[in-house]
Amino acid sequence: MPKIPSTQQYLDLHDLFATRRQTFINVAARIIGCRNHAEDVVQDAYIKLFSAKMLPSIQSQSGYLLRVVRNLAIDLYRRQSLEKRHIRTEEEKLLIAEPCTSLETDYQHRQTLDILSSALTRMPERTRYAFEMCRLYGYKQKDVAKQLGVSATQVNYMVRDALLHCRQALERTENRAP
Repeated sequence: MPKIPSTQQYLDLHDLFATRRQTFINVAARIIGCRNHAEDVVQDAYIKLFSAKMLPSIQSQSGYLLRVVRNLAIDLYRRQSLEKRHIRTEEEKLLIAEPCTSLETDYQHRQTLDILSSALTRMPERTRYAFEMCRLYGYKQKDVAKQLGVSATQVNYMVRDALLHCRQALERTENRAP
């Protein structure tokens, strides 16, 4: 059964993090492929362990910390892979218009923008905000998540839902066209 850690245990854990930090970053970087994200993972592991009210009784603190860092890095890698796959498929499905060559094409593009604008106004406010901040203004999902007080995963779902909503609005309009 986990015991409430003493101040000394937290100090030992802090010292271990400080001395092995570079090793933890290297392990995470090999998994993720990005040193900056690896540093974030190590920081997340540090915060996670130090905010825990209980630490399991472990014999090898270094091995335990390495396992936490490794698991967080794998989680991040999987999440990024899923997001990249999802975004890529969404972008492939959206048609990117070429510069207008006629008034008719310009009119069709304006209609499409009106449909999308209308679809965005019918969405829940938080979903629309997450979509606009991430897809239109280029904010990172973790930054939007902090602003909304939700997880980055939840922001990912909001953006996905907004894209699906916009696509469905376009499909409904296309089905009505002669």
